[in-house]
Amino acid sequence: MALSFSQDVDRDHAIEEATLVNRRGCRQLLEQSHAALDTVAAAIEQARRPCTGATPSALRPAVERIGLDGPGIGFSRALDELGPLYLDPAIYFHHPRYVAHLNCPVLTSAAAAEMVAAAINTSMDTWDQSAGATLIEQKVIAWTAQRAHLPNGADGIFTSGGTQSNLMALLLAREHYSTRHYGPGFVSMNGLPPEASRWRIFASEMSHFSSVKAASLLGLGQKAVVPVAVDSAWRMDIQALETAMDRARAAGEIPIAVVATFGTTDFGSLDDVSGAARVARRHQAWLHVDAAYGCGLLVSPTRGHETRVLAQADSITVDYHKAFFQPVACSALLVARGADLGHVTHHADYLNPVEAAEAGTPDQVNKSLQTTRRFDALKLWMSLRSVGAEAIGRLFDAGCALARTTYQRMLAEPRLDLLHAPELGTIVFRFRPSLGLAPEVLDELNEAIRADLAARGEAMLAATRVRGRRYLKFTLLNAETTPAQMDEIVTRVLGTGERLAADRVPALAVVGGRELCDVG
Repeated sequence: MALSFSQDVDRDHAIEEATLVNRRGCRQLLEQSHAALDTVAAAIEQARRPCTGATPSALRPAVERIGLDGPGIGFSRALDELGPLYLDPAIYFHHPRYVAHLNCPVLTSAAAAEMVAAAINTSMDTWDQSAGATLIEQKVIAWTAQRAHLPNGADGIFTSGGTQSNLMALLLAREHYSTRHYGPGFVSMNGLPPEASRWRIFASEMSHFSSVKAASLLGLGQKAVVPVAVDSAWRMDIQALETAMDRARAAGEIPIAVVATFGTTDFGSLDDVSGAARVARRHQAWLHVDAAYGCGLLVSPTRGHETRVLAQADSITVDYHKAFFQPVACSALLVARGADLGHVTHHADYLNPVEAAEAGTPDQVNKSLQTTRRFDALKLWMSLRSVGAEAIGRLFDAGCALARTTYQRMLAEPRLDLLHAPELGTIVFRFRPSLGLAPEVLDELNEAIRADLAARGEAMLAATRVRGRRYLKFTLLNAETTPAQMDEIVTRVLGTGERLAADRVPALAVVGGRELCDVG
């Protein structure tokens, strides 16, 4: 049925108001992109603090006042409106006093590539939606697998992040065990067998929480993940792993996977992958290496040799958006045997029919948990082609070197309790004044230090618990942060700690020339 005149008018008005990215809309795309980049550049240049300390209660009313049902206000006004809602209270990871989480400043080439990917809007599921993008992603995966010393036939897929990569790795581990004992496709067709309640995954007590989350989502339950003790360097204790797996066997439990962490979130510790591989192989268990953080060593010009141990993994998680200075999201799962990705393949006649696979069409959806998926590989491709792998590796090395320098300087301060010598860019420590405060008071004090610095916008630190006690954490990924700037942050921590500690001391008395504190 032909459109009526009024419908034609409505359609033309909509097209005029909402310009699409096409030949007619390219001029507007350029104008709006330039305006957006000018605004972002100004915000970054003017950021004097890593954050403003904005609270949810302070920001929520401003957001709630915005109506989304009325007519548009135009791109320029909407961009202006974004300032107080997003850009002003944003957390600026590029700022030298941002030392909290595994968030990195990003390469300009990668940020620019985001705009290319967004404008073309490629979906990475099938060849007829992605064409050259599929080959670029495959090339980046093959390059990463080669850097990780995986064998010929290795493969992988880009994911939304380390959590999805770890979930997919443990799914493959479950299917690998199930196929070996029950035949191909057993779980996907029939569900978990009764004995699946005895399947076990072994990971260090310092491993990422996503392993427990994955076990829950895979129907194995959180208790399926057995925490393994760590050694004095906060690495998985291989003897403890061996004991735990032997004990599980003796109790009638079934080890199906071991997760080694190549760069723990809290400590940046590099587990003994070779030792974990040896124990896993003895139990015929899948070895997954979560290298979401430590993958930066893949491009390190000074420490690349440390990644040779990854050759023993069945699967590896890499987070380019942590260690390769890429915008979120940019992550991948690698597998030593590409055929293992077949465990997630499902053919749909309207999308990726069996005939297409038989004809050799490279549909990436056959390897992925996702269907529609962004062309995130383009960011890394453009970075590698623009500045090269070694330049990225030098940036990662700089963060690790800064951590070592900062750690050595912090050792000279008696009010700081440091738990480890950093292997990567992470330092875990605790402010402990000379007032004899009880451990629970110290817990509250250290959390208060972190909150106070953030509320004032002076610095952003992370916090964690170790053996039940509260600690502070520096995560150093910014290659342009200097030792002097780290000295300034440490000074702010000490000053804030002393001020807050004095507020918490009910009484001070001087006895025999020493300050004593009544902590009740």
